[in-house]
Amino acid sequence: MLKEDEVLLILYSIITVFILVFFVVVFVVAFQRRKNKMLVERFEAEKRFEKELAKSQIEIQEQTFKNIAWELHDNIGQLLSVANIQLGMLLNESPKEMKNQIEETKTTLGSTLQEVRALSKTLNNEVVLNNGLVASLKAELDRYERLRFLSTELKINGKEIPQKNEVEIIIFRILQEFFSNTLKHAFAKKIFVNLNYKETHLEIMAKDDGVGFDQFMVNTNSGLQNMESRAKVIGATFSIMSEKEKGTQINLIYPYPIHEHFE
Repeated sequence: MLKEDEVLLILYSIITVFILVFFVVVFVVAFQRRKNKMLVERFEAEKRFEKELAKSQIEIQEQTFKNIAWELHDNIGQLLSVANIQLGMLLNESPKEMKNQIEETKTTLGSTLQEVRALSKTLNNEVVLNNGLVASLKAELDRYERLRFLSTELKINGKEIPQKNEVEIIIFRILQEFFSNTLKHAFAKKIFVNLNYKETHLEIMAKDDGVGFDQFMVNTNSGLQNMESRAKVIGATFSIMSEKEKGTQINLIYPYPIHEHFE
């Protein structure tokens, strides 16, 4: 049998070990929590930085677009107007055999002037914001139809819900980027756009019937990166699907701000 002192010593030793283990566990748990908190804060800080960087890039792009729009409207537009007036004066004084050719040139110049002004409006975010998302999309698609680039179709489901100015301009620019990529690379004949206004979010789908592409081969495409970065700024979910010879489709889901759900 163990003596009473030995039993007490063993008991004290066990209690001491338990206390040490307890403090070690508490320390490890506290350290892990602090580490996790720091990692979360670092991740959130990186996300905020990336969002601010993307926002700044977008603001710079928008200012560039606005400057180009002013240049097209004020300078190039004015020069085309003057040339059109001069052709009109020349038409009155030209020989009969030249009148048809000059008239055709004047008509072409007038159409060019009209398209330059239409383009300047789509580049100027103030004009887009005044018109709203749906009207701006209609104007842009009508311009492609008028120029015979391709046929277009715009479908609206649900009641239109106007969004904040910066949200509408970003959504419009994403779609504009998609249209531009289609014109440059897809060899498409048609673009279809569907805006589906739901209770809590806006679903947007745009697709073409072009040649498509291998998604794994063009992950670094600047156009795709622009669309993705713009979507992140407004908290929208962006995805793109494409297959060779089967066209390309983008999907954008923009959740309305929470307070709007209860209005």
